[in-house]
Amino acid sequence: MVKHQPLQVYERQLCLSCITGIYGCRWKRYQRSHDDTTKWELLWFFILLFTFCLLLVWFYFWWEAHNDYNEFNWFLYNRSGEWSDGTAPILATTAAGFTYIAFLMVLALCHIALGQQLNLHWLHKIGVTTALLTTLVGVISVNQTWGQEWDIIPISLQATGPFLHIGALAVVTALSWIMSGQVAQTEKTLFQAMVVLLYLSVLLGLYVVPLYITSPCIMDPDTLKPRPDVIGHQGAPMLAPENTLWSFQRALQMNVTGLEADVAISTDGVPFLMHDLTLRRTTDVEKVFPDRQMDEASNFNWTDLQQLNAGQWFLKDDPFWTVHTLALHEIELIANQSVCSLEQLLKLASYHNTTVVFRLRRPPPKHPCYHSWINNTLQAVQKSGVPQSLVMWTPDEHRAQVRQLAPGLIQTSVEKQSSQSLQQDGISRLLLRYNQASTWEIRDFSKTHINLTLYTVNEPWLYSVLWCSGVSSVSSEAPHILRKVPYPIWLMSPSEYCLMWVSADLISFAVVMGIFIFQKYRTSGMHSYNPEQIMLSAAVRRSSRDINVMKEKLIFSEVRNGVGSADELYGDNGYDYYSNQGISQ
Repeated sequence: MVKHQPLQVYERQLCLSCITGIYGCRWKRYQRSHDDTTKWELLWFFILLFTFCLLLVWFYFWWEAHNDYNEFNWFLYNRSGEWSDGTAPILATTAAGFTYIAFLMVLALCHIALGQQLNLHWLHKIGVTTALLTTLVGVISVNQTWGQEWDIIPISLQATGPFLHIGALAVVTALSWIMSGQVAQTEKTLFQAMVVLLYLSVLLGLYVVPLYITSPCIMDPDTLKPRPDVIGHQGAPMLAPENTLWSFQRALQMNVTGLEADVAISTDGVPFLMHDLTLRRTTDVEKVFPDRQMDEASNFNWTDLQQLNAGQWFLKDDPFWTVHTLALHEIELIANQSVCSLEQLLKLASYHNTTVVFRLRRPPPKHPCYHSWINNTLQAVQKSGVPQSLVMWTPDEHRAQVRQLAPGLIQTSVEKQSSQSLQQDGISRLLLRYNQASTWEIRDFSKTHINLTLYTVNEPWLYSVLWCSGVSSVSSEAPHILRKVPYPIWLMSPSEYCLMWVSADLISFAVVMGIFIFQKYRTSGMHSYNPEQIMLSAAVRRSSRDINVMKEKLIFSEVRNGVGSADELYGDNGYDYYSNQGISQ
């Protein structure tokens, strides 16, 4: 009797099966291959890499744009006519897409590290293509409708740049294990040189990146200027309906130093607070005046405006997802809010000795107050009894006339100009969007005693960057959040930062060199004495037809649960799979 025994017994490799199975649906051992990846699959790997990088930037953009979500929703409202939180589906799809693509990238890197052939499944190829095209459409759409928001990326890098550099350095350092493995295992000198050159170029680039990172928070802490004043933009619109009396009262409870509002003029010459051109979003005009809901707000008289409710929409739409945090008495107050007049706001500011800045919108040409809008507003200021030194006057029209009638008003411009031009025009304050003034311009305005206010600043990181830049005040929709920022989120001296990034570079360099040396030592001699590698090399030399026949027979053998003999599978193809273990009589 002849006993037979396999020369080699394979153990189950569950981890490897999962990696190749999820990535390319190669769950069986015979489906995997150590052959070089085809050019077609290499192309798909680079498409996957590009999609990952694009989604990473897209995800970072929306993460940092949280400061301006309300602005984005307002843009959508102007286009569609319906208020909704358009950021929620964008964030959900972006997070899902990024997670999916990042998972595929990890699987692809695992393939490379284990020496497995890349073979992305066709379903994943459809998924990658969908993610790529969807992201490109999103980028184009944002560029057309909200192009100014791209400035948030370089501004946010002033706050995150030093820490993103450390994170990127850690990732690239970790990749040295894969790179060194590829270099140690391959026998192609040109390929080794290209991989090492490419990797070292990226690594050295990261080592010198801090030379080009600029942040106002890298400074001598002793030169930090006083905390910027916070102005309540439309009051505290995250806690109460915008431009209502209760919203401004809530802002004053948050210790703001000023109040900002948007002003329109009614047909009977009463300045009132309203941000939108129409009343549809922030009042119940559809219920009270259904035939006039599309009319401009300035086409209503003050008597009609007083009939509208300006608070119930806030409870219904919950624009900032904050209604659930309100107390019962606050909800009752909000539900009974009405349209607020400029005079009411000025009286409130006068009582609290608080600065007021308002943007005055001129009525349409056929409006009864088209020519008298400046005088109507000045009359409301004088009638309120507020000290003129508390009012920041922003309209550029008839500024000389305004100086004569109310010389005590603080002349403020909303158009970016040089310090010299502002001083020549007698303007002492400047109101700009936060992306319209660089760190150097902020410091230049400070030197020339121009009081600069930047809007809209809602995030602590942005407030910290502007604080370090030396801005004197900011306008915010979230004064309740900024009041919790008594000091910049981070601040370090240039010497401390230099020590941090030089230490990180040295540690990274030492780890990379150690990994390359270890991989070279670990793989030395393995090419000559690894029996499995010899078997694989022999299999590669077999014709593809013989190998395919062997695989087909193996499949049929598995289907018959081992009925087929080993001689059928391997005898025809020349594989010496069995050896004579012994002969017994």
